[in-house]
Amino acid sequence: MDTLSHFAHDGRLAQVDVGAKDITARPALAQGRVSASASVITALKDNKVAKGDAFTAARLAGIMAAKRTAETIPLCHQIDLDRVDIEISIEDASTITLTARAQAHGRTGVEMEALCAVSAACLTIYDMCKSMDKSMTIGPIMLLEKSGGKSGPYKRT
Repeated sequence: MDTLSHFAHDGRLAQVDVGAKDITARPALAQGRVSASASVITALKDNKVAKGDAFTAARLAGIMAAKRTAETIPLCHQIDLDRVDIEISIEDASTITLTARAQAHGRTGVEMEALCAVSAACLTIYDMCKSMDKSMTIGPIMLLEKSGGKSGPYKRT
């Protein structure tokens, strides 16, 4: 078990010690999709969702989720984020794409913060529109890219 980073030498779960790592810029980009009926996509596009401005609510939910990632995901470090942004685009008559960018200067990456942000943003779209279409689907949610740290850059191809 010594090769697994979240296990101590005796097999217990343990948070990774990042104290000796260099502080570097740590950006990450994650993406998620919400598929819904054409009427939901139209209501979102025209800002006619009965509960209010779904895109603003989703952006806020994503930012808040990123800031609280360490409270949600066991063993994540508390990270002082420099920035979190959520972009929302309507891809076609049935799909919305949400992209979360998280950035920090620290000793560990912000992949989980970006993934939590985009997950919460997608869930908020679902919550805001569920009265119109309970058959909406969320996913896939994925890491698109990250850089910084000893593992180096990653970019989904």
